[in-house]
Amino acid sequence: MPANTTASSGSSGSAGEKTGKKKGRRARLIVIVLVLALVAGIGYSAFWSVTTVRASYPQTNGSIKIDGLAGNVDVKRDSYGIPQLYADSDADLFRAQGFVQAQDRFWEMDVRRHMTAGRLSEMFGSGQVDTDAFLRTLGWRKVAQKEYDTVLSADTKKNLQAYADGVNAYLKGRDGKDISVEYAALGLTNDYKPTKWTPVDSVAWLKAMAWDLRGNMQDEIDRSLMTSRLSKEQIEDLYPAYPYDKNDPIVSEGAISPVTGTFDPKATPTSGIGADTVQGATEGVNTQLASLSDTLDQIPALLGPNGNGIGSNSWVVSGKYTTTDRPLLANDPHLAPQLPSLWYQMGLHCRQISATCQYDTAGYTFSGMPGVIIGHNQDIAWGFTNLGADVTDLFLEKVSGDGYQYDGKVKPFVTREETIKVAGGASRHITVRETNNGPLISDRSRELEKVGQKAPVTSAAPDRADGYAVALKWTALDPGKSMDAVFELNRAKDFKSFRKAAEHFEVPSQNLIYADTKGNIGYQAPGKIPVRKAGNGTVPSPGWASSYGWEKAPIPFAQLPYEYNPKRGYIVTANQAVIDEKYPHLLTKDWGYGTRSQRINALIAGKIKGGEKISTEDMQKMQMDNTSEIATELVPELLKIKVSDKSVREAQKLLEGWDSRQEPDSAAAAYFNAVWRNILKLAFGDKLPKEMRVKGECLTVLPADSTGPVDEQDKPVRECGQRDADSAQPDGGDRWYQVVANLMNDENNDWWKAPGNRKDEATENRDQLFARAMKDARWELTAKLGKDISTWSWGRLHQLTLKNQTLGTEGPDLLQRALNRGPWNLGGGEAAVNASGWNAAGGYEVIWVPSMRMVVNVGDWDKSRWINLTGASGHAFSAHYTDQTDKWADGDLLDWSFGTNAVAKSTKDTLTLKPS
Repeated sequence: MPANTTASSGSSGSAGEKTGKKKGRRARLIVIVLVLALVAGIGYSAFWSVTTVRASYPQTNGSIKIDGLAGNVDVKRDSYGIPQLYADSDADLFRAQGFVQAQDRFWEMDVRRHMTAGRLSEMFGSGQVDTDAFLRTLGWRKVAQKEYDTVLSADTKKNLQAYADGVNAYLKGRDGKDISVEYAALGLTNDYKPTKWTPVDSVAWLKAMAWDLRGNMQDEIDRSLMTSRLSKEQIEDLYPAYPYDKNDPIVSEGAISPVTGTFDPKATPTSGIGADTVQGATEGVNTQLASLSDTLDQIPALLGPNGNGIGSNSWVVSGKYTTTDRPLLANDPHLAPQLPSLWYQMGLHCRQISATCQYDTAGYTFSGMPGVIIGHNQDIAWGFTNLGADVTDLFLEKVSGDGYQYDGKVKPFVTREETIKVAGGASRHITVRETNNGPLISDRSRELEKVGQKAPVTSAAPDRADGYAVALKWTALDPGKSMDAVFELNRAKDFKSFRKAAEHFEVPSQNLIYADTKGNIGYQAPGKIPVRKAGNGTVPSPGWASSYGWEKAPIPFAQLPYEYNPKRGYIVTANQAVIDEKYPHLLTKDWGYGTRSQRINALIAGKIKGGEKISTEDMQKMQMDNTSEIATELVPELLKIKVSDKSVREAQKLLEGWDSRQEPDSAAAAYFNAVWRNILKLAFGDKLPKEMRVKGECLTVLPADSTGPVDEQDKPVRECGQRDADSAQPDGGDRWYQVVANLMNDENNDWWKAPGNRKDEATENRDQLFARAMKDARWELTAKLGKDISTWSWGRLHQLTLKNQTLGTEGPDLLQRALNRGPWNLGGGEAAVNASGWNAAGGYEVIWVPSMRMVVNVGDWDKSRWINLTGASGHAFSAHYTDQTDKWADGDLLDWSFGTNAVAKSTKDTLTLKPS
């Protein structure tokens, strides 16, 4: 235990938790303080009139003439409002896609493009200036424009333009109130008017995806923050090595061939990067940040908290082991709960495939982007999970006048001026400075300004003076071809064309799984993944030395791991390690720890070894598996502890005979997860620096720079947590599973020591700490759920509330009640296959979810099934606003029609778009 932690009196779960939840990243697409000015005499009743609400509902029957079409496009919607489009040319198909998505989701699209461009202040006023300034510094829109101008293919640009034309055809002649009810609300305080959509608006969305799936940047920061309280050895305890001995990587065979220099699934690995090589590259640098985390909490997290728990599941099983005799493919990406859902279900069909009409595909896409992101066409199916490659590095930069030091010389900054327009106020002006390692993000953050003042460095570093600036190097800040890859995936016919498309999917780096109608299954690790000259990306690097930084070329695509029809007959990706340590390139040192993937592997292998064939229903049941793997390890030890307090013993008995399944109605699951949360707090959370703890939770500790016993200079101080609840540590994800597993047999390890307080004596060993956690959990749940344990249930603690991502977060109460939905009592939990995530440091509320689920019946497409978190519509009072959520919560899936006849049978509304 760190010597400078002297006492604990944190207000766990009270004011700090409430504050953290209110401002948590889970619900912060943007943070808005919108005051509806009613002085003009406009009352709420007038605002929420039937006419206002219905004005923006889309027309779904009959016909509409729109500019630019060459022929008719049929839009067939089923009973859930999910559209299937039929056209005779690519241009008409994507023009219609833009029109239809704008019908259902334009407010969402408009807010997203303002976010990616750093222009939220134009819609929502001065409260967004800091966020805009940071996003302008990152330059997402600038990079997207460069991609469109110089990198993307001519066909991709044509499709993007057609899509934009379709969006603009919908906007033509419509006022804001005719587009979405949110514009009517915004119009009470702002004269904002929607402007035309552009192709670059679509491309920029990929940058937002890449930001939220950027890899280990938060871990890099946290390891540095820990140095103020923890030793190197203690930090290593909290970031254990990936457990290859028990959790399989995705690719179990293959290596880079010494003959061809490319990855060969049949080759035998001979060497790897080796731990000594990586460690040796970073020894002697010791660059640590003192305070950085607040900055990331202020950046919109579109897809979810960026911790090691966030991820996705996907797996594919060969027809050899399925009831259909064809491959079955499942996917469920885990992202932040949003209303409307991030995903938009859609089918894009050419009536006849030809050189001018190339698409027959269906699946999940994003509002504001043409094509299908995850799904299938007539030949292949594919799914995504986050690979987690380390594609960001922080660099400390020594600033000198108008430049920065590099190899003993001063280089000038590359600068640009940005003007931020502010609704209802004066424009703001900022200067963005860039080094050869990227933009100076410390220019946008008070916390980052202090980084260099506290960062300990070796004598070889430049003089500290006023400290160091911090630059961000990130693969997504270079133009890439990921938008090309989307259309190439949609057209792929076989594994060869699938891999060709994957080669262009540069950022964000994703695990791609594959199946085709000929019975083949496969996997490809794509992405632009840097090769570091030195270091391993786990801590910030010195920007003043050319011996650090990145090589010009990333890891060659031909050397990235892939599999094709592996002998075991199935492939599982759930954010675990891609390949073992013998692989010669460093992909990351911060994998997910494989808890979900190993559970899925076990479920599939169990069926196969038992001689059972796997059905579509089996795949669906696997997606809903609620088993807590940490419970299977901890519960036997918890039951051995002698408990004298009758009330605590009553709760302990709940664990007797419990099968570790976290069902919504389970009292045992509620109690165990409360015990787990309190174990983490006592053993680890109270020993972390304030920058990582929940806002408002306070501890009495010795100063961070204390080196010996308390004396006159080392008086205890009161320190309160600074991090939002949704991103605080310990979050309870499967990294913490591994931390605890590694310590379980060391009963007297210092981590099990916790200081006493007014109610409890200090703990000296594991069992004493477990006993105290069981007691604390009993009384925590008594306060939350009542004294009678027969009324306890996991679902009452573990609730999902869907919030409209703008006016539903911090708008007036009336708007929040009108736009938000829930709560739902959920099962599942952190690192379960049914991954309804929660942050153990912050509370039990659901902060990320399986954002959609699909099970694809390859080759018999009409027997595939799918579900979305919410519904097709972004209109708050539409019948399709959240009409899939109840079924989603219950684990049900909807029928997924694809073929012409199946779509015709499921069609409820038909709209024909005609040339004007």
